[in-house]
Amino acid sequence: MVDEPTEIFDDLYLGLRAGGALRKKRRGEPLTTEEQEALGRWHRLSRVRKAVTLGAFTLGTFGLGFTIGGLIFGKWRRA
Repeated sequence: MVDEPTEIFDDLYLGLRAGGALRKKRRGEPLTTEEQEALGRWHRLSRVRKAVTLGAFTLGTFGLGFTIGGLIFGKWRRA
């Protein structure tokens, strides 16, 4: 097994890069070597790490939206 860092933030960034590369690939655009490398690393990740990464992204996005929504539409705001 390759000794790679197991930081969730590294996996999140890799997932974002791989998602952009997949979008370009689907449109038929040529990929750079960095994008091809990101796709290869994303495909080599275990299903558990992919699930944790996607779950963290989802929870973070939901939490941020919930917080901002609470600030905007909270009871403290008197329209």
